[in-house]
Amino acid sequence: MAGSARLVLVDGAILLHPEAAVFEAILAGWRLQQESRLLAAPTVDSRDKTLRRFQDFTGEYPWRWGPGDIEEWSVSLRSAGRSRTTIRAYQNAVAMFCDFACDGRYGWAVECEARFGEHPSQICHDWNTADHVADYEGDPARRPFTRDELQAFFDFADDRVAAARAHGRKGGLAAWRDTAMFKVTYAWGLRRREVAMLDTTDFSTNPAAPELGRFGMLSVRWGKAMRGSPPRRRNVASVMPWAVEAVQEYLAEVRPLYGATATSALWLTERGSRISARW
Repeated sequence: MAGSARLVLVDGAILLHPEAAVFEAILAGWRLQQESRLLAAPTVDSRDKTLRRFQDFTGEYPWRWGPGDIEEWSVSLRSAGRSRTTIRAYQNAVAMFCDFACDGRYGWAVECEARFGEHPSQICHDWNTADHVADYEGDPARRPFTRDELQAFFDFADDRVAAARAHGRKGGLAAWRDTAMFKVTYAWGLRRREVAMLDTTDFSTNPAAPELGRFGMLSVRWGKAMRGSPPRRRNVASVMPWAVEAVQEYLAEVRPLYGATATSALWLTERGSRISARW
């Protein structure tokens, strides 16, 4: 199986630092197992970093970990001000790693027993890990903008565009693009990656709103994916005519100034390439 001990460790090799080498091999095997499940690379990388942090905290290797280790680590994380969702994500990563290391189909328990006289065990259980019991666990102090606050934000973005154009400042084009992007994000309820990956061809007509022309519907093709699945798609109806006007203005007066004819990306950089989700 992908990630099994006999596929990762070289038979008959003498390890200079056996404990560190076997730990690295288990992590490498776990990475292969996750990649074979088609999990996203950032997810795999994040879990790998979590396990390394946990190992640094304990100063021990998986075959010597115990339930008390995860409990002490969780308490230290909470004392350091980490959020509940972060702590639960860390606990889940350790639990999944332990399930993998203990699974007889991968052979890591047998390998550790043969080399060190000890084997990994599951150290996370219902009594020492956090449950996910609420749909929303964010800070209750956070709230959506009121209508007045939202209007003030859009007015400020528009004023930046007007000021840059009036004084001939560099960045006026980017400011105009940004204010259109803010309005699209709000009006169609998009995540940042969904916004960044929009194309000019993603807008289409909606028979229920003929007055909006070809901007009556937005096809979101890069929605948040489930585990191991491709990005989810959905269609979002246009319900805010003012946002449609912002898109029409952007496509007619702003995007052509970037001079990018070889791409259908909606939001462009000064070099004519698609903006990144991180940006």
